[in-house]
Amino acid sequence: MANETSDLIDTLYEKDNSIQSENIPQRIIRKSPKAKYQIFDESEFTRGREVLGDLIVHGMIASGGTDIDWLIEHKGGFVILEFKGFHNDKINIAKGQMIAYEKLHEKLNQTTKCYLYVVGCDDIDFSNPDSTVWIFEMGQWNAGIIPKNTSDIYSKEASTKNKFIVYREYMDEISVEKLRDLVDSHWKEFEKITL
Repeated sequence: MANETSDLIDTLYEKDNSIQSENIPQRIIRKSPKAKYQIFDESEFTRGREVLGDLIVHGMIASGGTDIDWLIEHKGGFVILEFKGFHNDKINIAKGQMIAYEKLHEKLNQTTKCYLYVVGCDDIDFSNPDSTVWIFEMGQWNAGIIPKNTSDIYSKEASTKNKFIVYREYMDEISVEKLRDLVDSHWKEFEKITL
């Protein structure tokens, strides 16, 4: 009788567990053995960058220059990500680049929707969904939530005229998986846009 009761309890418990687990949505962790996109010909990629580098030569008046690390467009909406490496818990953003991002963000939001994130990271393995990055969105920058420092407030360095310094402590810490979810949530939001 004790064995029958035990078997009955085990059977009911397992059945109850299976019903509960069927009702709980499973979170999918996207750890992929390879990136969605890869550089197929690294030498051609490198050669293309070198050719572009030969465009700017000594004697030209124009100088500087930057790029956008990741620009996503979907149904007229935009997600832009700029990746910066941390040095002593701070990232540097060229003033010209930030001014361009401010204007781009402003203009795109006048006619559509644009999310622009600055992502600070240490040496990181982006294939690990639990790796950590720090982010802020351009709306936080425009609202003054992120201080617009041009000198290091923690040292005696002289003020710089050509860069902003952003400290890790003012950025939001998230996992790589949460960053993926964030980008995907904007993609889903853009799905509702009618052209």
